[in-house]
Amino acid sequence: MSLDERAPTMVRAVSSPVPVHRRSPGPSKTLVVIAPLSLAIALGLWGLRRKNTMWGDESVTYQLAHRDLSHIWSTAQHIDLVHALYYAVMHEIFGLFGGGLLTLRLPSVLAMSAAASGVGLLALRLAGPRAGLLAGLVFPLLPQVQKYAQEGRSYAMVCALVTWATYALVAGVPHRARWRWAVYGSTMLLACLLHEFAVLVLVAHGVTLIVARAPRPVLRAWSVAAAGVVAGLLPLAIHSARQSEQVSWIGGPVRPNYFLVAAVVGMVCALVPLRVRGPVRLSALAVPILVLPGLLLLIASLVKPLFVDRYVVYSNIGFALLLGAGMDYFLRRQRSSRYAWIAAAVVLAALVQPSLSLRTPQSRSNDVTAIGAAVRKEGRPGDGLLYLAGQHRILTAANPEDTRLLTDMALAQDPVSSNTLAGVELPAQEIAARMLEFDRIVVVRAVGVHSLTNPQEEAKTSTLRRHFREYGTTHVNGARVSVYVRDHGMSPKAGPGSDSPGASGEVLR
Repeated sequence: MSLDERAPTMVRAVSSPVPVHRRSPGPSKTLVVIAPLSLAIALGLWGLRRKNTMWGDESVTYQLAHRDLSHIWSTAQHIDLVHALYYAVMHEIFGLFGGGLLTLRLPSVLAMSAAASGVGLLALRLAGPRAGLLAGLVFPLLPQVQKYAQEGRSYAMVCALVTWATYALVAGVPHRARWRWAVYGSTMLLACLLHEFAVLVLVAHGVTLIVARAPRPVLRAWSVAAAGVVAGLLPLAIHSARQSEQVSWIGGPVRPNYFLVAAVVGMVCALVPLRVRGPVRLSALAVPILVLPGLLLLIASLVKPLFVDRYVVYSNIGFALLLGAGMDYFLRRQRSSRYAWIAAAVVLAALVQPSLSLRTPQSRSNDVTAIGAAVRKEGRPGDGLLYLAGQHRILTAANPEDTRLLTDMALAQDPVSSNTLAGVELPAQEIAARMLEFDRIVVVRAVGVHSLTNPQEEAKTSTLRRHFREYGTTHVNGARVSVYVRDHGMSPKAGPGSDSPGASGEVLR
């Protein structure tokens, strides 16, 4: 074939190049950080006041954070040592920004927002930009994350610290710089000092490194950092173990269903072929964080009940990572984005009802604002005030105006001066004698709580049964507020088995 005969073919080849399919660029790193952060802040601010209500645990934070640091420390020697650092942090925040309801909850909103950004960056590093964006956006949408992002407790801060400690762990594997492991160790220690059960994340991180077959220098660096965390936590753990009666209310696993469902769904997501970037696979990191802390608490609960869902809120980090990477895989498999939009719409529709209900006062186990308002409404100036049991005095302590005109008959020393949560009560005989000085008594009793059997509580219930009758009861979220009036016609010797009016003690069971 001559050169002239080949020329047309060559020209056609040059003029008709094969099109090159370029990979569309994924979301930028800035978007992976900003989008989850913005969504988390928006969801956190939505309905943050919960109709200006507060629940019992938040009330404890509110009361203790308003005390001086010396009083916080003195109180922690008797009770709630495990939360002492959090109360001290909130004390300083109240001093800077005022001690209102928004100030109580805003730190949790900001902490969960920081966690959302961290989750996005983790997924970006392990599975790519789109997986990072999706995981970061999924995280603040999870119902449990929405719930604890709006509570004045330490769990959101712990979740944020665990997130960024995990990021420091992943970043430390390929680089092995000592300062990275120092950051990891100090961040994990701070998380554990805010709540001891954050130490369970160390187990998850260790499993991750073993599964990822990390080099010996990395394992050695992690072991040193983990040992430092345990050593720093040990004094707090030893002293707080003496206050183990604080978790005596846990009769069994509390709200384990969310954890179990999340674990199953996360494990399903881990089965799909996820993208791998770097020495640590996303599933090798996410599955242990999602499963192991909760599983260890459930196993420990066979001996002593310890599982409460909020203690392992940080397991949502692993859940969001797996969901984001699973969604990324689904999108890569679909030629049309129509199905992706349909799936997203279904998920968002399913989250509407939980998101709305979480922002109502009924979403918590009690409402101290409603309890205090009921006491103020039912009580008259000069009435007696009685708590069954005395430890539930905290249910009306957030607003002293609710009980200002009533006389707390059992109180010997107030909570602040006694460095306690609920004050110190009089001996049983004195309580009974003081009760007989009143014709009307307002009684506050928490529902769903086991009755105490100490002499003071027995004296309260016995005196009410013998000498008073129920006049009326107001039921509010988490408590009953009853008014008892003196029945001067009742025999002093009448007991619970008497036929006298009100002797059955129906309200007191």
